Amino acid sequence: MGKSALITGITGQDGSYLAELLLEKGYRVHGLVRRSSSFSTGRIDHLYKDIHDNPGLLLHYGDLTDGQALTNLVMSLEPDEIYNLGAQSHVRVSFDQPVYTLMTDGVGALNVLEAARILNQKKKVRVYQASSSEMYGAVLETPQTESTPFNPQSPYACAKVYAFFQTINYRRSYGLFGCNGILFNHESPRRGETFVTRKITRAATRIKLGLQKKLFLGNLDAKRDWGYAKDYVEAMWLMLQHNEPDDFVIATGKTYSIRDFLDLVFSKLELDWQKYVEIDPRYLRPAEVDLLLGDPSKANRVLGWSSKTSVEQLASIMVDHDLELAKREEHNQSFQS
Repeated sequence: MGKSALITGITGQDGSYLAELLLEKGYRVHGLVRRSSSFSTGRIDHLYKDIHDNPGLLLHYGDLTDGQALTNLVMSLEPDEIYNLGAQSHVRVSFDQPVYTLMTDGVGALNVLEAARILNQKKKVRVYQASSSEMYGAVLETPQTESTPFNPQSPYACAKVYAFFQTINYRRSYGLFGCNGILFNHESPRRGETFVTRKITRAATRIKLGLQKKLFLGNLDAKRDWGYAKDYVEAMWLMLQHNEPDDFVIATGKTYSIRDFLDLVFSKLELDWQKYVEIDPRYLRPAEVDLLLGDPSKANRVLGWSSKTSVEQLASIMVDHDLELAKREEHNQSFQS
């Protein structure tokens, strides 16, 4: 049996791609999922049907805010690697639920580190903490590197800054192998539909087939460094294979505005986005982050990692996927009528 890993947030976009990658590499993968009245495993259903189909993947109920239960789980599994991807990850929602965001993204990360510290006394474990480019906030320099000061602009970003420095604290204080991956925006067909890129591709393909008339968005001038989530999970794995724990910016090194992304998506569908997009003040943040642009040169040099997928290719991948979803929706509507 090869290595074992515990992934928090395994049912999310990054968790599902990371689970695929680790299973391909022969890992035994454990995933932490929150108990709810409905199943939320859609992104990993192709990996996990039951233990007989894939004995390399096991799911466990738990919550990042329950530190004792998390420690109990970590001590019983004794994983070689822990990837903390679980979070309340929507920036706009964090303004509405700041305490919940802090408890999940900040204290939850501390609970993971504390569980790892206890296990580390018995068996060496390596920890990946999912940090975020949102920590740079109202950026103090461009492009942003590992040494760029943080200037957070949201409860989400503040919670992530807390988790970032706790990871460094546990590394320095306890000798824990802990890495922060400062990932810039990364998208895919598995991105949640409330996030702007997926919201755009989902709406545009529905508009193309006459299933939707308008798309409501917030600030179209915000600029982001957009990459492909499937590329980015490889960087997470590489960090935990490195000789020394460290922190890395993971990005493409290119930035595009939301207007640019609208152009890419709607032009692929031979549509003019300006005929369909309207601004809704509800989607504007109380404090906006105008520009994020990462410098991945350290990851390029130290880890040998670089982004393989351009924003044009990413938009195409997402449009192709969501067009198929829209076609199925159209078929179901016509069938029902």
